[in-house]
Amino acid sequence: MTKLQQINWNEYADKALSGERLTMEESLSVIQADDSELLAILQAAYRVRRHYYGNKVKLNLIMNAKSGLCPEDCGYCSQSIVSNAPIEKYTLLEKDTLVDGARKAMELKAGTYCIVASGRGPSNREVDQVVAAVREIKATMPMKICACLGILNEEQARRLKEAGVDRYNHNLNTSSSHFGRITTTHTYDDRVQTVEKAKTAGMSPCSGCIIGMGESDREIVEIAWSLRELGADSIPVNFLHPIEGTPLAGRNDLNPRRCLKVLALFRFICPSKEIRVSGGRELQLRSLQPLSLYAANSVFVGDYLTTEGQESLADHRMIEDLGFEIEECALG
Repeated sequence: MTKLQQINWNEYADKALSGERLTMEESLSVIQADDSELLAILQAAYRVRRHYYGNKVKLNLIMNAKSGLCPEDCGYCSQSIVSNAPIEKYTLLEKDTLVDGARKAMELKAGTYCIVASGRGPSNREVDQVVAAVREIKATMPMKICACLGILNEEQARRLKEAGVDRYNHNLNTSSSHFGRITTTHTYDDRVQTVEKAKTAGMSPCSGCIIGMGESDREIVEIAWSLRELGADSIPVNFLHPIEGTPLAGRNDLNPRRCLKVLALFRFICPSKEIRVSGGRELQLRSLQPLSLYAANSVFVGDYLTTEGQESLADHRMIEDLGFEIEECALG
């Protein structure tokens, strides 16, 4: 299939709605399509998005619960041991601070509150702190909680679930073939196993990727396929924010149109899943951010881990201007 061939993108939507996975050739045709096809691709992706989610948009808020101090060498991350980025560094926040973050999430109409901590994985003491905060949040607020604490063991996963953690995030980040060029201090399989442990414990699996780290088009398709096979319920699609002081500083592989095609591809391959426009959207999508919601059905509001996000009221206005509706306190 070449770019010169006329593609009926609605056939891709039909395949997605019937549960059939796109082939490699079809998947590549989405990413490599001429920019003049962009609106047609998004219209087809929107058919799938509307079927499963209507015009509702889920909002998520991150609490950077522990910053820096990480022994891992992930090349994209400002908190890694190989980063010289001038970021704030601190140990895990106290329970009251974590609970206050959930109240802020409620004020911003976010239905999911994400407690994120840097590091290879949590100590048992850190799990104790998160468990205490989660129990209080669950007792006082109608809030879905996602934890992202790194590599877990079975006991830690069980304790988080029992405390009330609804979802556990551990991103695969990139394809298995590209992984070793981004991170060497742990493996792709380590990440897969953590997601599986979270699933076994009864938490909803959340796992996604970072686009723009030098991966090929085929590797983008491979990570989308892997997330489908993993059964991730929520898929954060991040776009690289090349932070000065990190090994990937200076990379500039993306433009807004490519990002939108990637989001459409993820909707076709993982049709019924929550596709979340995540880190880097403001930088990489720029003025085309609203179009992302024709493929995705979820966004982060507020700041990310060490980078600033768009003002939350601007996100609310963007959703309203599209004629979409914020799904507040979305516990499904």
